[in-house]
Amino acid sequence: MCKIKIKTVLFLTVLEIVLVTTAAFKETCEFDREMEEQCRIHNYKTVKPLLDYFRQVRNELEHKEIKESKSNELNSDLREKHHEIVRIHEKFMKEAALLDEYKNKVLKGEDDLQTCQNKVHKFEPEINSKQNIIVKLKEELADKSSHFENCELQFKNLNSRFSENIQNITEHQKTIELQLEQSKTKLIKNEKENQLCRAELDKLSLTSCIPFGDSDIHQLNVSGVGLFDVLCDSQLAGPGWIVIQQRVGGNESFNRDWATYRKGFGSYKSDFFLGLEKIHRIASLKRHELYIHLVTLNGSIYNARYDDFKISDEDSGYKISLGKFNGTIIEDAMRYHENMKFTTFDRDNDIGDGNCAVDYESGWWYGGCANCNLNAPYGGYLHWWVENKIELKEAKMLIRPKRSDVEVSN
Repeated sequence: MCKIKIKTVLFLTVLEIVLVTTAAFKETCEFDREMEEQCRIHNYKTVKPLLDYFRQVRNELEHKEIKESKSNELNSDLREKHHEIVRIHEKFMKEAALLDEYKNKVLKGEDDLQTCQNKVHKFEPEINSKQNIIVKLKEELADKSSHFENCELQFKNLNSRFSENIQNITEHQKTIELQLEQSKTKLIKNEKENQLCRAELDKLSLTSCIPFGDSDIHQLNVSGVGLFDVLCDSQLAGPGWIVIQQRVGGNESFNRDWATYRKGFGSYKSDFFLGLEKIHRIASLKRHELYIHLVTLNGSIYNARYDDFKISDEDSGYKISLGKFNGTIIEDAMRYHENMKFTTFDRDNDIGDGNCAVDYESGWWYGGCANCNLNAPYGGYLHWWVENKIELKEAKMLIRPKRSDVEVSN
């Protein structure tokens, strides 16, 4: 570019000289018209080289501009190639990194392969041994297959025989089913008869009120006593209770002798005592609980319960046993009488100096004499007393088997 500028300056200088010379020649030629032709020729000869030189310079300048344009185009192409080379280089670097990663994986795979090969070499003896075993098993399998074919032939023969037997068995089974149906019919009939017999036996061997579940008079059959009536109660404390003693304001006298208390007396519709021997026999069959229903003079109602009630036989004086106490009444007045024998005016079994049955005009399990006496005459003697005396207008004693299906509601 610097050379082109210098040549341009030189060209302009030469051109200026030519113009000055031409002007000088014109002035000369004006004075000498005759010399005009010569002047023209002289000017042409003088200017032509300069014009040729100018033409050459202009051609060179155009050529240089063309070269410069091509150079710029080449430079632009070079820059694009450079950017492309940079991108290719970056891609190459990434691929080189991936290649390194693959190389590491290959190296690791070679290590794993070497480890596997070592394991293979290690297990080769075992594998050979297993292969030998497999060969032996194949031989045995071939023998077994041959044996199986023989067995299959035998099975076909047996199956043929079995089919015949099945047909015979089916026919026999039908015969047996008919017989079984007949037997079932007989069995059902016998079962119904047995149920009727058991019902009759139950009636003959009833020892509690649980089967009845009502409040009415029913007949029990207890060993040693036989058939006798009892008053069942299912209202006071749930179903299944036998009333063994009842005071409901009647006119029945409880000042009775030993034999009468042993047998029992009174009316189930009013006051009564079931009888010591009956009570002993019933309570001896299984564990019983005792429920005592009390009504005070002012109408308050209480109960006392004992979980293991029984009385001994006559030879032991019908001694009373109670078990554990609970109930709505706080005081356990009956506890004083536990293990006491029964006393009447003609058989004194109490532990006092006199006869409590004479003093209280009633038979009872006296100690010396009583904290409670549910057989006493109405008035101050019919009471429940430990620390506080509770006078009563009604009293009932009920028993029921302890382990029954009936749950007590009170």
